[in-house]
Amino acid sequence: MITYEPGLLHDLGGEGHILTVSEVTRKVKRLLEDEFAFCWVVGEISNLKEPSSGHLYFILKDSGAQLRAVCFRGSRPVLRFKPVDGLEVLCFGRITVYEPRGEYQIIVEYMEPRGIGALKMLFDKLREKLEKEGLFDTERKKALPVCPQRILIITSIAGAALRDILAILRRAPFPTEISIIPVKVQGDGASDEIVGAIYMANKLQTEKQWDLAIIGRGGGSIEDLWVFNEEKVVRALADMKIPTISAVGHEIDVTLSDLVADYRAPTPTAAAEWVVDQQEKVRAYLETYRLNLRLYIEDLMLRAQQTLDLLRERLKSPDQVLKEQGERINIWRERMLMAIRFRFDITRSNIGLLYSKLTSLRKIQEIPLIKQKLDYQRSLILKGISEVLKGYSEKCNKYLASFEALDPYRVLDRGYAIVTRVSDGRLVKGPEDVSKGEVLKIRVSKGEIFCIVL
Repeated sequence: MITYEPGLLHDLGGEGHILTVSEVTRKVKRLLEDEFAFCWVVGEISNLKEPSSGHLYFILKDSGAQLRAVCFRGSRPVLRFKPVDGLEVLCFGRITVYEPRGEYQIIVEYMEPRGIGALKMLFDKLREKLEKEGLFDTERKKALPVCPQRILIITSIAGAALRDILAILRRAPFPTEISIIPVKVQGDGASDEIVGAIYMANKLQTEKQWDLAIIGRGGGSIEDLWVFNEEKVVRALADMKIPTISAVGHEIDVTLSDLVADYRAPTPTAAAEWVVDQQEKVRAYLETYRLNLRLYIEDLMLRAQQTLDLLRERLKSPDQVLKEQGERINIWRERMLMAIRFRFDITRSNIGLLYSKLTSLRKIQEIPLIKQKLDYQRSLILKGISEVLKGYSEKCNKYLASFEALDPYRVLDRGYAIVTRVSDGRLVKGPEDVSKGEVLKIRVSKGEIFCIVL
């Protein structure tokens, strides 16, 4: 209920001028919304709050005033950075009044960092945060392949960077398989596409087995390259399963993606050059190894040929071996005949001695005894001769068996053959020992065959 003094009400203009707080607030809200339907406001973020609802609440301030601000969850996907306290930003939105508290505020539809200085501060803060988490540590980086041949490229399909990379990779000395996942590299939705491409690459790695991934874009302003400083892109790149080269912008441009990647190339062109250089190093190493291996094999073959020639000189032909064995048999034969003659001479001498005794003594009664002794001597002589003949016979059989074993022509009876070249009489051991049109002699068990190599 509204109470008033009648006189005072009359003096102030009458009962029709009395307004409630809600009415005043609504009037002010309409005036503000009509006057500032949409506008740009620049200020520094302070007292930033991010509740579980997903909305952002903060204050925009400058040296002389402050303005409450809210960015609802539905507008956050258009933000290309993570707001932090102390960052100067440029906001686009509509001015309104929050009626329950009677406070005016700006509902932010779009926001971006104000100037390079603001981006640099945001860059430094995020870099410090991720560095403390260890995302830039050398220990967590994966080793790059020695000779990458299966390459994944994540970049814009319409950019000059892709054309430069492909032009250089065509010079690679080894066959190189290239896969491309096209993404936006600046503007709205670029960070989501890059994160999605990294997720897809990790999912397909088991099947594709890429050796290396190159991610990046060509040069541009710090705003153009900012997507590679966004936290979700950097964290996704840190979880990349494939050894990765970050190639963003020009040589002087350094992004957080460069710091978290396994290797930073100054430009996309330099990343492709690195791949080609690695393959060239491997090719040069293989060529050196091939030459060294060839020299080693040639030296090995030379030594083997020298050893073969030495063994060939020491190895006697079968005819020579048979000749030497025949000479030994003749020697043993002469020795055997000499032994037999010696035995006969001794026996003849003994018989003559006994006969002389028999004649001188003329003892007829001793004739049977002498005859018995003669028979005994005769049996001993025959036995001795038999044993000598048996021993020499066994030796002869042994040498004959050795001769037969050494005779190369005996194996011909079992179906084998000896092949020699008619031109020089050398044995043919394999196809490499003959040439087309050459005449060969084939020795078989029962004769010889002549043929021509076709």
